[in-house]
Amino acid sequence: MTFAFPPPAAPLPRPPMSIFSGTAHPELSREIVRHLGVELGDLKITRFADSEIYVKFEQSVRGTEAFIIQPTCQPIDSNLLELLILLDALKRASADMITVVLPYYGYARQEKKDAPREPITAKLIANLLTTAGAQRIVAMDLHADAIQGFFDIPVDHLTALPIIADYLAEKHYEDVVVVSPDEGRVKKVRKIASRLRAPLAVGYKVHPEHGVSEITGLAGDVRGKTCIVYDDMISTGGSINEIVDALLRNGARPEITVACTHAVLAGPAVERLSRPEIKELILTDTIPVPPEKRSAKTTVLSTAPLFAQAIRRIWTDESVSELFTD
Repeated sequence: MTFAFPPPAAPLPRPPMSIFSGTAHPELSREIVRHLGVELGDLKITRFADSEIYVKFEQSVRGTEAFIIQPTCQPIDSNLLELLILLDALKRASADMITVVLPYYGYARQEKKDAPREPITAKLIANLLTTAGAQRIVAMDLHADAIQGFFDIPVDHLTALPIIADYLAEKHYEDVVVVSPDEGRVKKVRKIASRLRAPLAVGYKVHPEHGVSEITGLAGDVRGKTCIVYDDMISTGGSINEIVDALLRNGARPEITVACTHAVLAGPAVERLSRPEIKELILTDTIPVPPEKRSAKTTVLSTAPLFAQAIRRIWTDESVSELFTD
């Protein structure tokens, strides 16, 4: 007996791509679509008189592969709720695939319980995003790598380290040491040190109370050296202030470069980072950096090309991790 197999079916057409921006960081969204050579989707976001958020997609998204770009930065609760509402609208409008592009993941600090009766807020946010309709997440330099495991949907975890390292490499520093402000950042900071072929120093940080940090020690030789400090985020600048003091106590040159991915810059951060020993402050644009939070020594690097490449690869079913293969 012979079997006649039907000819292989023609591949299904790829769903069209649509990209929308929330109100948290429209400048970054516009840069991303510029690199992609497409336009942002037509989206209306307003508020009712009592401040409730109203959204409406002004174009059909049925059957499309939809991307929403929205960092959950300040005001965090408002931007997060807006994102959840956008996701609900996309899900109800029958989008084929919904990807959330999260340049900054708010509430990421609380990824575990450090004391009794505390929440694990980073997990709660992951649950909310998934329930609202997210089917894929694209995030940048999560504060804790473990957050990827809080999702039961695919997570593409991008990093700005190559962007920052390439910029630093062009400076051609001499007698440089790359510094991690605490033990938890060593793995990431080592990647910058490797790119610069520089030694590594590590600060030892403790938190005597909520929101307060102290550097109790420093491992590594920084005497007479030019130091580059990297942290994934700068919130109030307290940790950076502490590590700069520790470097100076240990004989580092008073020309310190500070770099970070997420420029939260809350409270006294701008004042703390204006100290003369900090020669340059290198940030990325995952969070808006308004003019009042910049100075002559501030450099803001664009993450838009990287997000654009990731979005294009997701849409064409290519590997995103290959973006970071040396």
